Amino acid sequence: MTTSDSDLTPSAADKHHPMLKLVLELGPLLVFFFGNLRGDWLVQHFPQLAALGGPLFVATGLFMGATLISLIVSKVVLGHLPLMPFVSGIVVLIFGALGIYLQNETFIKMKPTIVNALFGIVLLGGLAFGKSLLGYVFNAAFQLDAEGWRKLTLRWGIFFFVLAVLNEVVWRGSNWLYLPDTKAADNLWVNFKVWGTMPITILFTLSQMPLIMKHTVEPPVENGK
Repeated sequence: MTTSDSDLTPSAADKHHPMLKLVLELGPLLVFFFGNLRGDWLVQHFPQLAALGGPLFVATGLFMGATLISLIVSKVVLGHLPLMPFVSGIVVLIFGALGIYLQNETFIKMKPTIVNALFGIVLLGGLAFGKSLLGYVFNAAFQLDAEGWRKLTLRWGIFFFVLAVLNEVVWRGSNWLYLPDTKAADNLWVNFKVWGTMPITILFTLSQMPLIMKHTVEPPVENGK
């Protein structure tokens, strides 16, 4: 079974709100960074946050709230929940809640590993069944032929596994490097998560532009135009 062109046609809402989609995806991540950076300040001004734990747990609580708001806005404005943010959001809520409840940072730091590995498994698994699932995610950005979606899905599937491995190396390595200074280890991992993963992903995305340009197809002309 292969992915049909009609399956990959972007909705009107997706085409009309590209910047909103970007804000909804990056916003919670920036909230997480700010929450960890100013965790102590936030607790001083909002004592109720002390119940969550240290700065990393405060940041996680805020991250969970921002993620939930992002999903709600996506549903209301776009009319649907984007696949990747939805899956990531579910994992954020589950592992964030476990981390705060058990006061165990491992659940929080392993979340990116699990999300990226899951995306890699889904994308490569979809290819095994003849489905280029990445087309459902990026269809609002560009239109590719079947071969283009297949190649791009394969590359992104491998890239997600690379991100999963990098996250494990950074958080486990920072714990070992800064032991027993857990705050320094937390800061290093958060900085990598926000300011390391994002540029790496952007550079990888840009590196795929030759493939995208080669396999881009013109969208069908709408009736009456």
